[in-house]
Amino acid sequence: MFEDLAERGFQIEFHSHATAILSVDFPDAIGELEAALGALSIPIEEIIGSGGGETKGTQRLRRALAELGWHKVNFTIDKSINGVRRESISHEVDHVRTFPDG
Repeated sequence: MFEDLAERGFQIEFHSHATAILSVDFPDAIGELEAALGALSIPIEEIIGSGGGETKGTQRLRRALAELGWHKVNFTIDKSINGVRRESISHEVDHVRTFPDG
C-alpha cells in the first residue's frame, strides 16, 4: 500500500489498525490518495519564494483532493451531564471524505 509514493520519497506511517481499515473498508480512498499525492510536485522556486499564507503546492493538493470529494470538516464533541452541556471540543480536519460503506 502506497509503495509508489514511498519510492518517490514520501514518508508513510500507519498507526494502530490503519492498514487493515484502509485496505478492507476503504480501498477506494487508497487509490484517490495515491492519485492526488502522486500527481503532486513542488517546484524549488515555490519552496524558496514561499512565505505567508497557503503555498501554491498546498493549494494544488487541496484542489486535487477537493475534486475527489475530500473537504475540510469541523468535528465537535459535546459532553453533557444530566442534559446540561459542560464541555465542547472541536477539531478542524483539512481533508475528509465520506464513502458509501463508511
